[in-house]
Amino acid sequence: MEFYKILINWYLKSKRKLPWRETQNPYNIWLSEIMLQQTRIAQGLPYYEAFIEAFPTVFDLAKAPQDKVMKLWQGLGYYSRARNLHETAKYIAFECEGEFPKSYKELLKLKGVGDYTASAIASISYNEPVAVVDGNVFRVLARYFNIDTPINSTAGKKEFKNLATELLDKDQPSLFNQGIMEFGALQCKPKNPLCETCPFNDSCLALKEDKISELPVKIKKGKIKKRYFNYLVFSSEENKTMLQQREGKGIWNGLYEFPLIETEQDIGDALNIEQSKEFKNITGSTKASVSLYNYKPIVHKLSHQHIYARFWLVEVKNISVEKAILIENLENYPVPVLIQNFLNEIELENL
Repeated sequence: MEFYKILINWYLKSKRKLPWRETQNPYNIWLSEIMLQQTRIAQGLPYYEAFIEAFPTVFDLAKAPQDKVMKLWQGLGYYSRARNLHETAKYIAFECEGEFPKSYKELLKLKGVGDYTASAIASISYNEPVAVVDGNVFRVLARYFNIDTPINSTAGKKEFKNLATELLDKDQPSLFNQGIMEFGALQCKPKNPLCETCPFNDSCLALKEDKISELPVKIKKGKIKKRYFNYLVFSSEENKTMLQQREGKGIWNGLYEFPLIETEQDIGDALNIEQSKEFKNITGSTKASVSLYNYKPIVHKLSHQHIYARFWLVEVKNISVEKAILIENLENYPVPVLIQNFLNEIELENL
């Protein structure tokens, strides 16, 4: 039996029931695919449901304030996805009258939509015969065909895309694409794959060569960068604190955070904070009492950097700046998960 027939038979028997599989609406498919990039389904599903409830149509998403979009996205990570999602929604709603492009090539022109997402939408919503290649697909194909070309190399991406295209069921591209992704998620898992019950176990080359654990091959990333964040958590007699929005192309662009002093190494004690030029620029002539909330830095690991964060509680009489907000309103602002965890731990009334 051909590869695609075995795969589709497995999918029809084993697939999980997920809300975006109940529709071919490109808005729902687009939203789910953007959310599930770099995200497990178990983590992404509640976010998808929350977005669909808040923004049932692309028009609702387009009209929403960016802060509301970012707040709903909070904790999902890779925040550029949310910003691109919002920008694309506005383009679809206001420039395209709510109509999504109906081909792979046109979908590729949308902001935040790459080869994988365009292939997924085109095949699932419009049944266009274009193959998807994501982490699950890389793994299935690398193992089944015993391919050791690095999946994150230019040559590897091209090789696996061509192979997926060759295997694709041109009459049922939606079923094939969803099937191979689901197969990688449930059967051909990264660790402890279910080889004994695999419908391909009599023809999988990596299984025959005992190389399952070695594939797929990925080029190792460069050295992880260490960053030291010192957050100044202000509280005044007026029950106010300070918040600022991150800008630029770095991490967490568009999210809010407490005033930050970043140092090249651990800053040490409160005296070093108080004597720093950055602290004096923030507080001016205002008298402040500084204490350290967490002696042991909180390590927040991102794909390319590790952040060592300390929170410094800064008590002042008043805060007379534009960035001052009522402490009780902190929960309305989209913040990095690192800060949200701190807020959950300290509880707002204790600030």
